[in-house]
Amino acid sequence: MQGRWSRVVRTPLGLTATVFVVALLALACLGPVLWGADADVVDTDNILAAPSGEHWAGTDNLGRDILLRVLVACRLSMLLALMAIVLAVVVGLLLGAAPFVLGRRTGRLVTAAVNIAVAFPGILLALFFAVVFGAGATGAVMAIGLAGAPAFARLTQTLVAGIAARDYIAAARMAGVGRVRILFRHVLPNIAEPLVVNATIGAGNALLSFAGLSFLGLGVQSPSYDWGRLLYDGIAAIYVNAAAALTPGAAVLVAGLAFNLFGESVAKGLGVSVGVGLRTVATTRAVVAAEPEAAAHDDEDVPEPSSDVVLDVRDLEVTFPGPAGPVRLVRGVSFEVRRGEAVGIVGESGSGKSMTALAITRLVADHGRVDATRLDLLGTDLLAPDTAVRRRMLGTSLAMVFQDPMTSFNPTRRIGAQLAEVATHHQGMTRREATARAVDRLTAVRIPDAATRVRQYPHEFSGGMRQRAMIGMGLMGKPSLIVADEPTTALDVTVQQQVLDLLTAIREADDVALVLISHDVTVVGEVCDRVMVMYAGRVVEDLPAADLATAARHPYTRALVEAVPDMATDLTRPLATIPGRPVSPADAPVGCAYADRCPLADARCRAEDPPLVADSGRHRVACWHAGEPLPPVRMTDDLVETVESL
Repeated sequence: MQGRWSRVVRTPLGLTATVFVVALLALACLGPVLWGADADVVDTDNILAAPSGEHWAGTDNLGRDILLRVLVACRLSMLLALMAIVLAVVVGLLLGAAPFVLGRRTGRLVTAAVNIAVAFPGILLALFFAVVFGAGATGAVMAIGLAGAPAFARLTQTLVAGIAARDYIAAARMAGVGRVRILFRHVLPNIAEPLVVNATIGAGNALLSFAGLSFLGLGVQSPSYDWGRLLYDGIAAIYVNAAAALTPGAAVLVAGLAFNLFGESVAKGLGVSVGVGLRTVATTRAVVAAEPEAAAHDDEDVPEPSSDVVLDVRDLEVTFPGPAGPVRLVRGVSFEVRRGEAVGIVGESGSGKSMTALAITRLVADHGRVDATRLDLLGTDLLAPDTAVRRRMLGTSLAMVFQDPMTSFNPTRRIGAQLAEVATHHQGMTRREATARAVDRLTAVRIPDAATRVRQYPHEFSGGMRQRAMIGMGLMGKPSLIVADEPTTALDVTVQQQVLDLLTAIREADDVALVLISHDVTVVGEVCDRVMVMYAGRVVEDLPAADLATAARHPYTRALVEAVPDMATDLTRPLATIPGRPVSPADAPVGCAYADRCPLADARCRAEDPPLVADSGRHRVACWHAGEPLPPVRMTDDLVETVESL
């Protein structure tokens, strides 16, 4: 952070702007002290005197020194401008954060009001509010502050929306953390720098706007004076003494340029874009769903399940609004996960596997709808209204590992602090005890020198270490279920194996249930006990992992397995592929969704959607032609020539 701020003054422009801003602030503090008395001295013998060695900018209509009055007016001009920009930022933050805090419906009304206000030029809004609040310094501060608020509100909405989409924010909400606390703890620290940059530039604009109102007679009133008021008085004598108007005008110009150039320099030094389309400096990301913050510790006991079933899902559906009506991304998914069991979910992109995981962990976006006949974790209904007991249970019994370790944690907080909050909020530990627990959990997930690592920030961890630390956060409590959504996607193959071995070791050591989501059927077959194959939002086959390569009965499952090459793959033949493209959830057909890509499909497949029924034991399959042999793949003449040439 210190290095980034030091870059602000390393460029000639940044250094010059910084010197000017510091000089203006010093003048605002010292001007009235050094020249305040002399600036108010009336000399009737020198009324409207021209510039001279005694009065460098001449005198006004009472014989007062204009230059001294300009120097003294710096304090009031700067103070009023800063008050106006503070008001604009505060109101803008409240309006910009309102959609996040109030929810989707009420937030839409606030967003619409902000959009309407932004459409009006700021000067028109300032004039309108100045008339409403009346002439004077107080009315001008209110007018300029409120006129500048819509722009900051729009900026804040954009920044907050970007941060709110991150998985660790959703994880905090899943654990029952209040929206206001999430806003102050996780959102605002990550958008602070772009807001500071734009507030700095806004201060210069507020200074110019304030001078304009005072010049029009709507700002500071006599006997007080700021640069705009001095400019107003000097215009009346511009043909007698031009310096009377040019001197305060030059002061306004220099101050406005100084603040704007300083803001631009800060933006370049910190790598922050200026305007509504800013990007935040720190990229944020998901954390374990056992988010470190939750409701206060509750004395009630977490209910224990009556059997070894950890997760029980029946008829799960996830629906989102679409242009042509509701779109079902998950359609009637049913399964259960027992203690110590590892269940894998595989399928192509868009098959609904990640959306199923988000529904289980209550991370579906606000505009999505989750319905189920049963959605229980350890006997607790996840669709029921929030209670302190349920939030505590979720915070300690459920962990989720997301796929991108580059943004696994809040980048503004130390790793140890983020892990420790799980214990302080859910288990009633002191800060020292929670820190010791964090060191122990980091050690458990094989992070070396954990006592030192807890004091480091996420960017100081490698990708594999961040992923292991994220798993460690889930272990701060006593999780009964870990949901891992493609946890190895962004890692190299060596680290992938380490993360998978770690998940396996945790499952075996603590009898933890695991739901592993992956595109890689080989990984799922090696790690899991049971595999569910999803296509177009529903489960098409559920079978033991040991049978995946040899006893899969659905054509789609067999196609996924065959598409993965191994050491026995015939190099003289083309690699197996699945023809066509996955079905869009918005255009799901009446019959089997896989029919257009299936070599066994017939008229019945296109007319009737096969139910998921038990085939043998715990093997379930949804297919009218389950287990039938697939026709051989025939190579075209062009493909044969290509293979032979190789």
